Amino acid sequence: MLKKTYFFGLLFFVFQTNYSQIIRTELPDTISYWSKENKVGLDISQISFVNWNAGGNNSVSGLLKGQFIRTYTRNNVNWKNELIARYGINKQESQEARKTDDQVAFNSTFGYKRDTISNWYYAGKFNFNTQFANGYAYPNTDLAISKPFAPAYTFLGVGAEYSRKDLNLNLYISPLTQKTTMVFDQRLANQGAFGVEKAIYDEFGVLVREGKNIRNETGVLITNQWKTEVYKNINFEHRIALYTDYINNFGNIDVDWQLQLDMTVNQYVKANIGTHVVYDDDIKSKEEENGVQVIKGPKIQLKQILGVGVVYQF
Repeated sequence: MLKKTYFFGLLFFVFQTNYSQIIRTELPDTISYWSKENKVGLDISQISFVNWNAGGNNSVSGLLKGQFIRTYTRNNVNWKNELIARYGINKQESQEARKTDDQVAFNSTFGYKRDTISNWYYAGKFNFNTQFANGYAYPNTDLAISKPFAPAYTFLGVGAEYSRKDLNLNLYISPLTQKTTMVFDQRLANQGAFGVEKAIYDEFGVLVREGKNIRNETGVLITNQWKTEVYKNINFEHRIALYTDYINNFGNIDVDWQLQLDMTVNQYVKANIGTHVVYDDDIKSKEEENGVQVIKGPKIQLKQILGVGVVYQF
């Protein structure tokens, strides 16, 4: 009798233990409404010559880049935050290292929709852009033509956003956006660089009032982003931002347009081709004449990128 009791007791203990394990296994993990995407990459190109009859300069260039995305999605709320950082240099034989790319940007969009069916959101957007290091009109490296926070731009506004995750499509329209231009280098501010109010001098060239470091504008902002796979392992991405100020030359549109083609070789090796077009009526071009920097009118700015390197996603 004692043996039977011991046997049934042991059987009950084993069953209870296994059942408890099953219950614990089926309990859901802690729910997180945040998703993340991290990409860091390095593109390198190098060319060297030894007794090369056609001639040429040895050179090496590198571009370090990163993209970090955090998205909060719950019920009818969507909040996307994106940090982009890029810095590139080029070193040629018998020449100092020169900057080829420089950007730090933060984008944040908060959206709310009334139901789960609509793709339209009531949205607010914040953008910040500046650079890491000084920029020069090479070969002149005595005076910088741009610096960190000279300029820096912020956009803050409210509007409507159309978002389709299945199409990787996003359209934002804001009839009320404040654009702030910051130039926290007094020499550049005194020149009226990047559209801030320049310094005032008297007839003898004596400084009467320093240039302003901040300029505020209010206008319309439209942004569009679209990404698609055009062929296997080849992705195309398009980003554009259009802005016009209500008071200062309404209809004169600032354009920031980026196109990029990413080609995947394997999990870590990728190639990319891209163009970046910028037009801002407040940014005056600078040219060097007889060793002196001369300020000219605004021009279309164009940057082309071709790179092959490693990319790590986590």
